[in-house]
Amino acid sequence: MPLFSPPSLDDLIRLLKAWRFWVLGACVGGLIGAGLYLIVPSPYRARATVLVDFNLEQAWPQETDRQQFYYLERETRKLEEIAWSDVVMQAVAENDGALTVEELRKGKLRLGQPAEGGWHFYAEDRDPARAQRLASAWAKAFEEQARRKIADSAGLNSFIEVTATQTENLPVERSVPMGMYLLSGAIAFLVMGSLIVLFFDGGMRKEER
Repeated sequence: MPLFSPPSLDDLIRLLKAWRFWVLGACVGGLIGAGLYLIVPSPYRARATVLVDFNLEQAWPQETDRQQFYYLERETRKLEEIAWSDVVMQAVAENDGALTVEELRKGKLRLGQPAEGGWHFYAEDRDPARAQRLASAWAKAFEEQARRKIADSAGLNSFIEVTATQTENLPVERSVPMGMYLLSGAIAFLVMGSLIVLFFDGGMRKEER
C-alpha cells in the first residue's frame, strides 16, 4: 500500500524544505506542553542529605585497591538495605500518619547517589510541605538506624560515620520541570507532523501520479 511505502528522496527533500512547518510545529508543541504543565503538573520533590564517610584509610590501611573496592561495594549495599528496611520505612510512615510502607516504596521515595559522600533522600508529593516532611523523616530514620547498627557492630564496619547534614528547610522543586514538558511537546508534535507529511501526504501524491 502507498501509505506504508518507504519515503522517497523527494519526500525527504520536501520534508527538509518545510522549515516554516518545523518552527510552527515546535512552537505549537511547546505551547501544548506548557498547557499540560499548568493543568496536570508533576508532583513536588524534596531532597534531604546524609553524609556517609567510610573512612577507607582507617578501615583498610594496608589493603589493595581491589579489596577496598569490594569493601565499599559491600558496605554500600548494607546501607542501602537499611535505607529501605522495614524499620526505617515504618518510622517514615508513622511520622506521616497517612501513608503505608507499601506506598512509600512504590515511587514515593527515591534514594540517589548511594556511595561515599552525600546520600540524597528524595520524596515526592503534590504538597511541597509534605514532600519535605517525608524526605526529612526518611533521612533521620536512616541516620538513626545506621548509627545503631554501627554502634552494635551489627554487620556494619565500626569506622563508618553517618551524619544527617540537611534535614531542615529542604530544597523542593517539581519532579519534572517545565522545560521538559516544553521539549517533549515540541518533539511529539514534530514527530507526528513528520509522519503525516511523509506517509499521508506523500502517499496521496503518489496515488495522484
